[in-house]
Amino acid sequence: MNVEVYGPLRTATGEKSVDLTVDGSTVSDLLDIFLDEYPRTASQLVDDDGDLRPSVRVMVDGEKATADHPVSEHDEIKIFPAMRGG
Repeated sequence: MNVEVYGPLRTATGEKSVDLTVDGSTVSDLLDIFLDEYPRTASQLVDDDGDLRPSVRVMVDGEKATADHPVSEHDEIKIFPAMRGG
């Protein structure tokens, strides 16, 4: 599955988009695999308790998705990290 990343996630992954093999079928499954593959992204995506930061946005086919939103190989996935500053 191709996943496009933004902001500091690009620095952590070294790429604008990454390919993941997703065994599960939800956004939560995808994020778990993404974090396993790119552990340097954790500070941008999850808090100290491992919960997704409120300002992180995952888009599936142009729509904001929740953790239990289903995903498939053909979906367009984009991950926007937590934003800071003003």
